[in-house]
Amino acid sequence: MNDEFLVDWIKRVVEEDVGTGDHTTLATVPNDIYGYANLYVKEKGVLAGVAIAKTIFELFDKNAVVDVFLHDGTFCEGDKKVVLRVYTNIHILLKLERLVLNIMQRMSGIATTTQQFVKAVEGTKAQILDTRKTTPGFRYFEKMAVRIGGGQNHRFGLFDQILIKDNHIDFAGGIDNALSRTYNYLKKKQLSIPVEVEARSLDDIEKILAYDFVDIILLDNFSIQQTHEAVKRINGRVKIESSGGINLKNVRDYALCGVDYISVGALTHHVNSLDLSLKASI
Repeated sequence: MNDEFLVDWIKRVVEEDVGTGDHTTLATVPNDIYGYANLYVKEKGVLAGVAIAKTIFELFDKNAVVDVFLHDGTFCEGDKKVVLRVYTNIHILLKLERLVLNIMQRMSGIATTTQQFVKAVEGTKAQILDTRKTTPGFRYFEKMAVRIGGGQNHRFGLFDQILIKDNHIDFAGGIDNALSRTYNYLKKKQLSIPVEVEARSLDDIEKILAYDFVDIILLDNFSIQQTHEAVKRINGRVKIESSGGINLKNVRDYALCGVDYISVGALTHHVNSLDLSLKASI
């Protein structure tokens, strides 16, 4: 997402919220009042979205003063530490309050969950990846939060990697059809993007390995025992990704099998937002 796209997105979501006007603020607060507000973190976790919050305030008030005390990636104990302090027009502050909190709370929840998975596989070569199980229109921020939490991004969308999964294979009429067509497609389009293929069984692995342009084999819903065997058969010829049914209780077991990547949809779609608040500083 470039800067122009980000600015446009922020303006659109503010417009969605404000509509014909913030009538509560218009009714209660003179429009020439300026003041301070502190953003507090009230729950243990990893902060994410601080830089985005600063951008939002400064976009609507180029003279806003935003003092950041705790940056993205900081682990907080939840003892109501001040993350940032903003000085701006109160109408602007109250208009942006919920947007800033919504973004930061969700991003911080994702970063916190991601860090838990990353710590669980420490000492192995496995990298924790996100998936496309994201909130429509909010993917940029969710994937940024994964990186802040120490994880890595899988493909951003359908355009930057070929990922041949079970439905593609079935609709294509099998692995061989899917892969031969993929080879011809890449050659015709002169595309140079990673190719990943899902294996649903150990037999599938042998079929996939016959195609030397494949970069990654996805082991979807393999047991620990099956994963061990798959890693042995692949023997470093391509990268290996595990996915499906992986949680904090078993993620290390999968990592110890020797896989390169572990993708976890729960990083972005089973997340509890971190508790933050923005309060007037009188």
